[in-house]
Amino acid sequence: MTDFTRLPDLAVRPLGGSVVAASDEFFAEKENLINPDPPVFVPRTFGAKGQVYDGWETRRRREPGHDWAVVRLGLPGVIRGVVVDTAHFTGNFPAHAAVEACAADGYPTPEELTGWVEIVPRAPLSGDAAHAFPVTDGRRFTHVRLVIHPDGGVARLRVHGEVVPDPRLWAGLPIDLAALENGAVVADCSNRFYSSPANLISPGLARVMGEGWETARRRFTGAWGESNDWVTVRLAGAGTVRLAELDTTHFRGNAPGAAALRGLPPGADPADAGAWFALLPRTRLQPDTRHRFVLADPRPAEQVRLDVFPDGGMARLRLFGELAPAGLAAAERRWAETTGPYTV
Repeated sequence: MTDFTRLPDLAVRPLGGSVVAASDEFFAEKENLINPDPPVFVPRTFGAKGQVYDGWETRRRREPGHDWAVVRLGLPGVIRGVVVDTAHFTGNFPAHAAVEACAADGYPTPEELTGWVEIVPRAPLSGDAAHAFPVTDGRRFTHVRLVIHPDGGVARLRVHGEVVPDPRLWAGLPIDLAALENGAVVADCSNRFYSSPANLISPGLARVMGEGWETARRRFTGAWGESNDWVTVRLAGAGTVRLAELDTTHFRGNAPGAAALRGLPPGADPADAGAWFALLPRTRLQPDTRHRFVLADPRPAEQVRLDVFPDGGMARLRLFGELAPAGLAAAERRWAETTGPYTV
């Protein structure tokens, strides 16, 4: 699998994605395409329409044409790659597939979407395999359309990319500077043994422990001499963090004993340990608890480092504050560079 799969899946259901329309879903529902879990298959589980599949499957075509499904991205952005996964579809996968995308302002119906452009040209598929296709179009998209030729089943559609939020929604408001939906990303991490650190900045509350970030039990010393785990987040833009929320919900026997926050000034080198300044001193944490801390001496930061002592798991990290003028200007430039005229 290629590097783009390390980027967030902009289409996945927990991030707000939705399969809004499909030409056909006779054998298996279109909503399965954006299920966050790996596809599963249980032999000889038959329903009224045949074997039950964990994916989207259309009926056999008896006339010329093709099938399609439209996905509204939960987090609009620049798409860097697409994965079309035919897992467990061995005799009923499509022969070929292509992917199209469009950008729409507001909240259009599927019928109102126009301006589709091809981001993955028609390509052959094989059964029971994940097909990774890089995307070079650098524009911001809000919807994708999976086109299969002529028919068949696809287990999952993954749309990996970079979130590009609409800065028009931020005017005069404090925001969560660490939110994935606002354009923040995990820059680095000491350990991701049990689950991804990107879960920390995902929308909503974690429903189970697996939807947070959890490290292995730490038995070594790191490059900076630290004996604890950590994660760094590049904020939505340079800004001032006023309130921090450290949420250990669901982590009962494996929550960190304590945590601390440090900030990196705009333009500073993350590799320079001396450039980081204290935002929250080492503070005791409780298991299965949402902790909120008002920061006594906030300063503008471009990145924030969360240190957990010595290891363990955390469900969410929220950093509420205001974008600095330079941070807002950078978000507006990114918006301008990736958007074009929208047609609805």
